[in-house]
Amino acid sequence: MLRESKGNRSLKENLMLASSTAFVSGMINVAGMIAFFAFTSNITGHVANLARHIVDQNFREIIVFAIWLLLFFAGAFLSSFIVRSLSHTSYYRAHAVPVVIEIIILLFVAVYGQSFYNETKLEREVVIGGIIFSMGLQNSLVSTISGGLIKSSHLTGLFTDLGGDVAEWLHPREEKTNAVRNRIYIRLTILCFYLIGAVIGGYLFNMFDLAIFYFIPFILLTILYYDLSPLALHKLTRLFSPTVKNN
Repeated sequence: MLRESKGNRSLKENLMLASSTAFVSGMINVAGMIAFFAFTSNITGHVANLARHIVDQNFREIIVFAIWLLLFFAGAFLSSFIVRSLSHTSYYRAHAVPVVIEIIILLFVAVYGQSFYNETKLEREVVIGGIIFSMGLQNSLVSTISGGLIKSSHLTGLFTDLGGDVAEWLHPREEKTNAVRNRIYIRLTILCFYLIGAVIGGYLFNMFDLAIFYFIPFILLTILYYDLSPLALHKLTRLFSPTVKNN
């Protein structure tokens, strides 16, 4: 899922990346809504709240929402900067580092939420900010990897793009190409797995509370392992192949 650049990716790789990251986004968003009464996988609603607080002149809330927006931007910036900096040496390393950072942040949320969280307003704002930063990392990463095809953390743009793709597919003057069909498959996959992740996330939160954030890094680790295991197997094969030949 992470080993190939945007120009060499197969439909299977894009579908797997879309499904796994959309599932994570759905779980995180519903967990954020239940635990903190705030959207945590996207910032569309935060922009509206920022505008409302500007009108009401709630200066503290203005600062909080502005920081959240900047954190999403910072996560997206960092992810893209890392990919551009490391892609000349290894696409896997370039794509894996933002995922590792996301895992660390979500594990921090899990540990802090389970052991130290006292439900104060400041704590809530800090934890939400950390999750939003991690979603900026993820959304930028999958968009960069897929050449803008996959955006897993919000659905507004997804429905817009899906509507355009379906219109192109059904229009009598347009040719029904594999590229259009594949885009529709990917966008429907994102939608389905985001919803599945949200439903499962809701059930798990009711059972485990903030410990749900231990489950989410596990899913991200499977993304890393999917590409890492063939590389490790290949290195082991090369390591022992001379011994086999000599025997």
